[in-house]
Amino acid sequence: MNNLRSNLPALENKFYFNYGGQGPLPKASLDSITASWVKIQQLGPFTNDVWPFISNEIQETKLLIARLCGVSTKRIALTENVTTGCILPLLGIPFLEGERILISNCEHPGVVSACKELAKQKKLCIDIFDVQSLSGGIEKAENTTAEVIKSLELSLTPKTRLVVLSHLLWNTGEIMPIELIASFLGKYKDPPFLLVDAAQSFGQIPIGSAASKADIYAFTGHKWAFGPEGLGATIVSERILEQSNPTLVGWKSLKNEGSIYSDNTNPYHSDGRKFEIATSCTPLLSGLRCSLELLEKEGTDYQRIEKIQSLSKELWVELRKIHPIKLVLQSPPQTGLLSFSVKSNMSHNQIVRALGKKSTWIRVLEDPTWLRACVHITTTREEIKELTKRLKEISKE
Repeated sequence: MNNLRSNLPALENKFYFNYGGQGPLPKASLDSITASWVKIQQLGPFTNDVWPFISNEIQETKLLIARLCGVSTKRIALTENVTTGCILPLLGIPFLEGERILISNCEHPGVVSACKELAKQKKLCIDIFDVQSLSGGIEKAENTTAEVIKSLELSLTPKTRLVVLSHLLWNTGEIMPIELIASFLGKYKDPPFLLVDAAQSFGQIPIGSAASKADIYAFTGHKWAFGPEGLGATIVSERILEQSNPTLVGWKSLKNEGSIYSDNTNPYHSDGRKFEIATSCTPLLSGLRCSLELLEKEGTDYQRIEKIQSLSKELWVELRKIHPIKLVLQSPPQTGLLSFSVKSNMSHNQIVRALGKKSTWIRVLEDPTWLRACVHITTTREEIKELTKRLKEISKE
């Protein structure tokens, strides 16, 4: 494998375990972004010469995402982040008053708050189904899959119009069986839409089957994919393209800007562009592609998740030896996310600050109130030993 770590200057002066919040940007990706800025200025930021360059940057990025996600470029909308990737198609779904949204109890506040606001505006009802209690880890992954399907089945009603579930839970780190859930929902006469928050899965685990089966599969490049912040994408299904209308509209959404004053009842693109809005930062496209290409040089997605699992197991085993620490998962993680609590005179926020003073970075989760450490393919065993050592010291205070 290539040494991606040597291309990450942000890791030179710290012990970093916050990949689930934001991954470091490779120097090559930063250079690629800068080169794109220079190219645009050379061509002229608003000239006939620059548009073919910008168009090609968009197309090349969509082609790469399409290959990684196993879908056509028609189904891809470029967005700023996961939240916009979720809500832009979501807000256009034709809900009827009294219909229901079913949300897992492990979703990110950004998506939950959007669903609650939508429910208020459209007079919908929200139901919650449990996945947070499923904490078996890698040794009980099959049981977790069965329990998710069971919990979902018990929670669905004839009026459930939308199911919201992350591919990889941002708090427990458990993987949800999105492909099986999509097949399960597809058996219903009028299947609910399936919205998947893929913030923690893109760049970390194989996603092709899940991305192609969900109705909305939204992700960002700035976490596990080592890309720049401000750029993500959402994969939408054919029925979302057919049934969901854009609610935040700009010139990118339109088939023809020149005919906007006509009586055209459907002025929008028929592909993923209908959920794109207006001017965005073109140089980020080059940066994301560079990061994804560097990631692929580190091995296949299956090889990479095997390495991540090996490292997260090592951390899980070491933390288990520290008595004041209570791990969320009963067996080693399926992924690089590892949550835990510490019985200490210090609050979790104080623990994070104390670690930060020693250049060691983890984070606090608000609900549930846990600590979370993330390992990636660029994590070293020395870092794991250092984090374990410092947590052991803190737990005695």
